[in-house]
Amino acid sequence: MKPLANTRVFVLAVVVIPFLGTAIAIGTLWQRAVHWTDLALLITMYTVTGFGLTVGYHRMLTHCSFRAHPAVKMTLLILGSMAVASPPLEFAATHLRHHARADRDGDPHTPLEGLFHSHLGWMLKDRFADPETYCRHLLTDRSVMFVNRCFPLWAALSLLIPLAVGGWNGLLWGGFVRIFLVHHSMFSVNSLGHAFGRREFETYDCSRNNWLVAVLAFGEGWHNNHHAFPRSAFHGLHWWQVDFSGYLIWILQRFDLVMGVCRVPPELRSRCASGNMEGPVSLLTQ
Repeated sequence: MKPLANTRVFVLAVVVIPFLGTAIAIGTLWQRAVHWTDLALLITMYTVTGFGLTVGYHRMLTHCSFRAHPAVKMTLLILGSMAVASPPLEFAATHLRHHARADRDGDPHTPLEGLFHSHLGWMLKDRFADPETYCRHLLTDRSVMFVNRCFPLWAALSLLIPLAVGGWNGLLWGGFVRIFLVHHSMFSVNSLGHAFGRREFETYDCSRNNWLVAVLAFGEGWHNNHHAFPRSAFHGLHWWQVDFSGYLIWILQRFDLVMGVCRVPPELRSRCASGNMEGPVSLLTQ
């Protein structure tokens, strides 16, 4: 049976419905100013589901940048699912395939096929990778499999919660508009993060650090840093590189809710940035 994330109905639904909801929300602004409760729902849902993707799906599940207390792990994975991007297994498999074939043939969202393809178009071409091939170890993880099987429930809750809190306007702003904004901030990591910005490290790909994407996507925009050191829990490697996901991981570690947090040794970072390493460095810490 075809995975849910690879079905055209699912892809079209998660792309088109939030867009239409955002268009309706913009239309309502002509009639009245948005209420502060609508904005509060939007910001709250954007933040918690965004962290679910960046901290839970990406850094914890896919790259094993840290280990989390079981309750924290489950919460992060559920919040990632509530972003309604894809189930956790498909996300992890596809992202690991991206790192294995970054900016080359076989990369699911390669920029070789254009900026639109790397941003969104790849989802319309069944480019989600097979978990059996790229993350088989997760198939024996009970919590991951539970969240994965119940993905439709988490997706529904991500709409029902703002509906229950704020009614129709809550659903509009905390649901559809929020999903639209979360999706495109994360899609920008795949597209803008491989097209615009600066490169501190010489990696095997075209990844770049983009400060705007970093702010919108909670630190994921320091993409060249990430491709240089994929297992690092912190993508912002300098004090001025804002990394909200890294800050959250640091806070959770202070309360002993996460452990085994991977960091890039300063001496290794300096050697790589100064060009004293032989060849690209993207595989050093995978």
